[in-house]
Amino acid sequence: MTNLAEDPLYVILRSKRESTRFQILVEIAEHQPSIRQQEIAEKLGVTPQAVSEYIREMVDDGLVTAHGRGRYEVTKSGIEWVLRHAEVLESYARHITRDVIQQVAVWTAIARNELKKGDTVGVFMQDGWLYATKEQQSAMGQATMDARPGEDVGVAHLNGIIDHEEGAIHVCKVPRIERGGSRQVRTDLLRAAIRDADMVASVGLESYVALKKAGIEPDMFFGSREGVIEAAFHGRQCAILIVDEEFTDFLKRLETVGLTYIIHDIAP
Repeated sequence: MTNLAEDPLYVILRSKRESTRFQILVEIAEHQPSIRQQEIAEKLGVTPQAVSEYIREMVDDGLVTAHGRGRYEVTKSGIEWVLRHAEVLESYARHITRDVIQQVAVWTAIARNELKKGDTVGVFMQDGWLYATKEQQSAMGQATMDARPGEDVGVAHLNGIIDHEEGAIHVCKVPRIERGGSRQVRTDLLRAAIRDADMVASVGLESYVALKKAGIEPDMFFGSREGVIEAAFHGRQCAILIVDEEFTDFLKRLETVGLTYIIHDIAP
């Protein structure tokens, strides 16, 4: 059994002290290096003295470094601490939205048939889109309005599990420019790695250029890391080219959310 004192979710949700430390670290990371403790105190609803004491403790714990009065930076250990707790909170939030709120929320789907308000409908996912149909499905609900085929329709009182498989993510590491960048990528291996992908994303200009050299326009560039995760959760097969210095952190992110991934060597 996990020791509750070591469980990040328990720590953040049950300990006001750790929750405040988490929020202060986020504020420092967002506004470093010039930090106004008065502004943090007002935002969090605590005194400036309390903020000062928290920061002093975090400096002692190696989570923050001080560079004179009012100048602080989050250390590598501090960033890892924030990420660990943020990822656990995100997983918990996903559980709430997927497994809890769906019982009371109104979901939006695309009508597959002519639907009338009050109709019992089956809900399923196909190609990443949520559909409502008159046919029996593993998840059933009730239409909240009339809808023609292809229109958006609300579905309430959803019960059951929406039948769909999560997509896999094909991950390709591209060297940074200092190590050759796109010049080190073999186009034939790149094409083979992403041939089964519905969506292709790139992180870093080196990755973008490597795709362009292969005659491929990426579907995502800005925000692509979270984009492919969301797409995979919706059943889409994805590929992402990512620069090597961000490769390991992205794999850790995939491990945290529990998605299947395949690593391809495209720069032997």
